[in-house]
Amino acid sequence: MLNRTIVVWMFAVLLSHSAAMMAGDPHPFTVYDMLKMDRISEPAVSPDGKKVVFVLRKTDLQANKGRKDLWMVNLDGSGLTQLTVNEANDFNPVWSDDGEALYFLSSRSESVQIWKILVESGEPEQVTRLPLDINMFKLSPQGHAFCLGMEVFPGLSVEETVDRLKINQESKSSGIIYRKLMVRHWDTWSDGRRSHLFILPVEGGDPVDVMNEMDADCPSKPFGGPEEVTFTPDGKGLVFSAKNAGREDAWSTNFDLYLVPVDGSESPVKITENPAWDTHPLFSPDGKMLARLSMKRAGYESDRFRVVLTPWNSDRKGPENWLTEQWDRSPSSFFWAADSRSIYMTADNLGQRALFSIDIKSRKVRPIVEKGTVRSAQMAGKRILFGLDHLRSPVELYTVGPDGGQWNQLTRINRDNLAAVKMGEPEQFTFKGWNEETVYCYVVKPAGLDPRKKFPVAFLIHGGPQGSFGNDFHYRWNPQAYAGAGYAAVMVDFHGSTGYGQAFTDAIRDDWGGKPLEDLQKGLAAALEKYPWMDHDRVAALGASYGGYMINWIAGNWPDRFRCLVNHDGDLDTRMAYFDTDELWFPEWDHEGTPWDEPQNYEKQNPVNFIKNWRTPMLVIHGEKDYRVPITQGIGTFNALQRRGIPSQFLYFPDENHWVLAPHNSIQWHDTVLKWLNRWCREEE
Repeated sequence: MLNRTIVVWMFAVLLSHSAAMMAGDPHPFTVYDMLKMDRISEPAVSPDGKKVVFVLRKTDLQANKGRKDLWMVNLDGSGLTQLTVNEANDFNPVWSDDGEALYFLSSRSESVQIWKILVESGEPEQVTRLPLDINMFKLSPQGHAFCLGMEVFPGLSVEETVDRLKINQESKSSGIIYRKLMVRHWDTWSDGRRSHLFILPVEGGDPVDVMNEMDADCPSKPFGGPEEVTFTPDGKGLVFSAKNAGREDAWSTNFDLYLVPVDGSESPVKITENPAWDTHPLFSPDGKMLARLSMKRAGYESDRFRVVLTPWNSDRKGPENWLTEQWDRSPSSFFWAADSRSIYMTADNLGQRALFSIDIKSRKVRPIVEKGTVRSAQMAGKRILFGLDHLRSPVELYTVGPDGGQWNQLTRINRDNLAAVKMGEPEQFTFKGWNEETVYCYVVKPAGLDPRKKFPVAFLIHGGPQGSFGNDFHYRWNPQAYAGAGYAAVMVDFHGSTGYGQAFTDAIRDDWGGKPLEDLQKGLAAALEKYPWMDHDRVAALGASYGGYMINWIAGNWPDRFRCLVNHDGDLDTRMAYFDTDELWFPEWDHEGTPWDEPQNYEKQNPVNFIKNWRTPMLVIHGEKDYRVPITQGIGTFNALQRRGIPSQFLYFPDENHWVLAPHNSIQWHDTVLKWLNRWCREEE
């Protein structure tokens, strides 16, 4: 619970911010503007290709959370309509096969259940009344059955799971005995339940657990969704992705595809033998091919995904076609063209998340949408629908022709919100980094830049480390928040980043503090030389996750460059980080082994070994529910800073995980960070 002082302070700030907005003139972008932006997600095109329904999330500051409703718009951009209005969350929209109704998940009952609303008129009606939350669902091709996900104890029915949970809750002892990993994952302690797939007739009945006793999850935790499961073309079977790894769960990335009949009469059968990650099964419109995304290297979560095609016939025999093997990008999603002759794919590419097509016969890849971040792309009749965001705008919906021409913007949800703010101009440039290789960097200029003046620099370092600071609109690390505060935001996609070829991504392995640090040093120098209005002296460095590790590494190995540092959820001791994290495959790959077999790999670039060199003021931020980088890493960092007498602060969130999600926590985060930066980088002004 927020204490009274913080609540009063937040209310006063909100009032002053609202008064400034009522004045009418555009104002510099702030965290309040970021939170005010409405967020579009989960678009779904109607069966006739004429309408699209989507989820719109609005931030409710009073309730300190977001709320989701369903909206609909015609494919020509007309007829924008809000379909649901409720204090609960409505999401996961699915069209009925005749296009007259929409099914969706809603939390408006005591649990998350499937609801239904007629598109033309009517009020939402509850369809399912199961005693457990539904975490996702799909409708069979013929519209006769739902595939839905619920968390159950493997081998127990829904009712038996409810009884077990009640017994556990009523027990006077609280201890839990674990016999294998994972004990906890992301932000949740395991209680033995798994996310299983169920088949439920649309007209009602008892749900059938088609995963039965599998000790595995589908959708996968914590971020899997409907893309991990699909009905067979005849609707009689289900293909899904799951990791059935037993005691190796915490250090395996071996997700496979499984086939199971929808009546549950047989156990799931594994249909892939690839030792690495297989996911995103999707049948071609003609029903002749099953496509999937697959990696090749076991134990590596950032290996390159390839699109793989398998013939789908009575005996499911035929050679696999690793369609994108020669294309040095990693598709994150894909969908089929209506004629089954080509596939459309989204992939990180040079600081963008672009949309590409590939011809199945020739394997020729061509770009369709090159700039910005493409999301949720899908066929819409003869056109392609997609969401697009970039450094100056949240997601809006567009359509484009299959050749990349004839753009049409369907929504302008945030038009007024964007008109009310002044943003910094983004610009991308390249420089020669490690080994004289080309490295990309984004700069977002201060809002209202006057090039005759000098501006301080916020040097932002992305996490992952296999990630990217690309051309997207971020709701946690948005460079416009710094541009609006009068800083130049500089973001280097160092070696290890995605979207520049697999060798570039792989280069960080066993070299966390080497090539990336050299890229960061050269990138900052290049930015300062290119933009003379940047103040060479007043520079702050900020990072989270791997970026937080890099802040600790910089503190000991580049100690005199920055006025101050900000470390969010970063490792202090890479050796101990192995023992207290959740997903062990990650450090085992990146550091080429375990700490007992390859101790030198964990020690050679371990920040804890260079604390004696620390002298830069640092703000440390950490969430209690972060099980990827546990809280002790943040406390240890603050202990070291305090013991050495270095100016430092520790911002602790008891209710946040690896991210900061609650709106008022986000406000406090940004306010604390900017006050810290201003203390050290603006004292001369």
